[in-house]
Amino acid sequence: MVKSGVLNPRINLLLSLVRHTNTLVIADRGFPYWKEIETIDISLVDDIPRVLDVLAAIRGNFNVARAFMAEEFNQVNTPETIVKFESSLAGVALDFEPHINLRKRVPQAIGIIRTGDTIQYANLVLESG
Repeated sequence: MVKSGVLNPRINLLLSLVRHTNTLVIADRGFPYWKEIETIDISLVDDIPRVLDVLAAIRGNFNVARAFMAEEFNQVNTPETIVKFESSLAGVALDFEPHINLRKRVPQAIGIIRTGDTIQYANLVLESG
């Protein structure tokens, strides 16, 4: 029995499938669904859990080398929210690009973890190192 770290068996399996330069998506509640991609929906209610909760939970056992976010995130969110995301990705190269381009990265991802996050454009595409 797993006693610490990520307890969700589907997320653990998904993380174990990610190899060097593969990507994983942590998405907000409104992110589109791709039927071809393993999607683990852990949304419960608004903002539970949040994207940053999932990021914090997996960072201990997942080597994130690079992250991608929509540039629109910086345009619609408060400076405090932006700083929280940047701090949570400390030590990770963070690239911003138009949301439409970010979505083009999704079909190559190993999987998606969907959260209940209501922060606009809070989606992360994480590239393993």
